[in-house]
Amino acid sequence: MSAVVSDIRPPLITGNKTYHQITEDICSPTEQLPDRNWVLMLLMTLGLLGFGTVSMIVTVWFGIGSWYLNKTVGWGWDITNFVWWVGIGHAGTLISAILLLFRQKWRTGVNRAAEAMTIFAVICAAIFPGIHMGRIWLAFFVFPYPNTRGPLWVNFNSPLLWDVFAISTYFTVSLLFWYTGLVPDFATIRDRAKGFRKKIYNFVSFGWTGSAKHWQRWEALSLVLAGLSTPLVLSVHTIVSFDFATSVIPGWHTTIFPPYFVAGAIFSGFAMVQTLMILTSIAIPQLKNYITLQHIESMNKVIVLTGSIVGVAYLTELFIAWYSGYIYEQFAFYNRALGPYWWSYFAMMGCNVISPQFFWVKSLRRNLVVTFILSIVVNIGMWFERFVIIVTSLHRDFLPSSWAYYSPSWVEVGDYLFTFGLFGTLYLIFMRVAPVVAIAEVKSILKSSGNQYVEALQTKSEAKTEEAHH
Repeated sequence: MSAVVSDIRPPLITGNKTYHQITEDICSPTEQLPDRNWVLMLLMTLGLLGFGTVSMIVTVWFGIGSWYLNKTVGWGWDITNFVWWVGIGHAGTLISAILLLFRQKWRTGVNRAAEAMTIFAVICAAIFPGIHMGRIWLAFFVFPYPNTRGPLWVNFNSPLLWDVFAISTYFTVSLLFWYTGLVPDFATIRDRAKGFRKKIYNFVSFGWTGSAKHWQRWEALSLVLAGLSTPLVLSVHTIVSFDFATSVIPGWHTTIFPPYFVAGAIFSGFAMVQTLMILTSIAIPQLKNYITLQHIESMNKVIVLTGSIVGVAYLTELFIAWYSGYIYEQFAFYNRALGPYWWSYFAMMGCNVISPQFFWVKSLRRNLVVTFILSIVVNIGMWFERFVIIVTSLHRDFLPSSWAYYSPSWVEVGDYLFTFGLFGTLYLIFMRVAPVVAIAEVKSILKSSGNQYVEALQTKSEAKTEEAHH
């Protein structure tokens, strides 16, 4: 009778690392001069930020008349970009919160960068509703603050107000979750630093000593915040979908939007995490031992799953429109596929439904170049999805005489590039001031997922199998 030995999971930490080497590798980017690749990336993001700042000034100074919105298309690139950025912000909290609750070890290499991505993406998203108002200095009216200047009050029936509550709550919980994880690592940098740097890191680490009581409280707080974050991941994009679903416009008025938007948000968020992880390992080469092919493959599996859900949602939309017998709903979908914006519809289908299916092949799933390209393709597709939903549902309304073709002005494109520049700059600065990979959490899995321990376990397992055969 032969013994059955289970497969040993591939290592999540390579390079035969010791605990001290982990500290050195992850802390060194905050202590040394930046790598040339990091400087080049920063120059690119600052270039986008500079051009985008000009567009933002034009938008605020002249108003949204500088955009090419028209009689039918009152929502253009601005709300498309808003929904896209909120979607990007989803995967960070999802990776951290749900994978922490399920004790998934592969989360440790990617959770910190993913959480930072959430914070910066939500900041970028929040810009668009503000500038869409046309008078950004009156943006405080969306908050239900006590008003002493008359009967003016926010409209609680408006789904746009739900956005304010959902996104501000999501941002607050995500920020606390992200910062809580950073505290032990800030203390590690503090203990290595000198002079003024030591004082700064002492302040941001809240006097962390690493005592058993501190770790106990840290673990309890992390679990509570993860428990709060998980339903928020589902609720926030559900509420963003209500911006559309609670209207009566054909193509928007549908009950599938909440789960469909959530799946799409997780899909695009994971793709952005892949892009960031690969760029991070290029900017900081010593992190390649902690962001391994095993992490990349695990996230690609999630992309296949959520991409397939999104594909089913597209087909369900088409079927329901046909089955409803409602001519205006049918026309909305006919117009998407065969109208003037047919190219955006097929770009969406190709990028979101077809491209993730390549990840069924293991060799492609573990290929960094293929993963990098497809992660960008997926996010292009998810942007087109938001564009298709918004613009193709609006540009042909019930009155053919008002039909018009919408295309963005350079100001709208510049506003979008501004958020890319802002996001990239914030993320690159974050790389230099905080550990991109969680030091304490990587150390916690070294004995079970370090390559030298996995290889020793593999050798032991093979010896046992050989002995059982004899």
